[in-house]
Amino acid sequence: MNWAKIRLERRDEVTWAWRLFCFLVAILGTLLVTGVLISTAGKEPIEAFKELFIGAFFGIDSIVETLVRATPLILTGLAAVVAFRAKIWSIGQEGQLVLGAIAAYWASIVFEGLPRIIVLSGVICLGFVGGALLGVFCGWLKARYRVDEIISTVMFNYAIFYLLTYLLSGPWQPPGDFYVQSAPVIEKALLPNLLQDTRLHGGLFIAIVVAIIVYILIKRTALGYEIRAFGSNPIASSFKGIKPTRMLVVVMLISGGIAGLAGTSELLGVHGRLNTDIAAGAGYTGIIVALIGGLTPLGTVIAAVLFGAMVNGGFMMQVVTGVPKSMVFAMQAITLLFFLCSTLMSQYRIKRVTEDV
Repeated sequence: MNWAKIRLERRDEVTWAWRLFCFLVAILGTLLVTGVLISTAGKEPIEAFKELFIGAFFGIDSIVETLVRATPLILTGLAAVVAFRAKIWSIGQEGQLVLGAIAAYWASIVFEGLPRIIVLSGVICLGFVGGALLGVFCGWLKARYRVDEIISTVMFNYAIFYLLTYLLSGPWQPPGDFYVQSAPVIEKALLPNLLQDTRLHGGLFIAIVVAIIVYILIKRTALGYEIRAFGSNPIASSFKGIKPTRMLVVVMLISGGIAGLAGTSELLGVHGRLNTDIAAGAGYTGIIVALIGGLTPLGTVIAAVLFGAMVNGGFMMQVVTGVPKSMVFAMQAITLLFFLCSTLMSQYRIKRVTEDV
């Protein structure tokens, strides 16, 4: 008797045309499913999508706001790219972002009397160091005590948030202030605006530079080769002289530092002071952005802008059409699912296998 089975088989060659087709299918699937959800809410899908697009890209102000919202997602996404390419499943971008912001704020206090160039450079560097230290510690726990990096990074996300709450309701709370926030950052430490009379700040420039550096690191350097080799097969790479302990620490240092820069960017470019909304879920969303971007720097930047557009345009969609704000988060989840499926579809084919029993 013949039994038919199906299995996934990796494609020998994946062309750009096929990748593009899978990408378009993912977009179409996202729009169709989201449209059905909007319809169930009693709203018109086409009208909702139109307002979403207008709110995200129609006019300089809309584009600027989309880029502002995309900036931390680019950085946290790049942090996830570095870690995930080494198959180190760090979920700690949220905590590293917050600790980077804490370190940057502390640096602005310490360097207050110095010239602006030194203050700004020092604050950015300390923001990187803050996130990097947390990343290194989690990497060391994995290398030394076999502590799963998913558990340690998630737990530290909560621990760092509680640290932030303590600082903002105690040592760093301005006298007589009842809000859980710090005093404003000194003007010398603030990032310059890239476009006059807008909120577009120097954090976007930092994010683009970091994206270029990450691309060069992964594709053009010996360390990048080691990261990719370690991610492909840690055991085999150890026979090539790649030390797992060193790789864990180095990758988590770089990844944590990049996430720390996201917190620094939000502190010095958007909020201007520390508060409990400094992260606003950017660390977790950055992981989704990295996955949708195919764990590549360019894809991550594009995906971050897409998600920034969803959040920014979602406000206009809500105001004009009455679509619930939660629909934006549903769209993000649906987008992730379809893009993960499209990635699988682009690399594998379904093959029917017949077996004799």
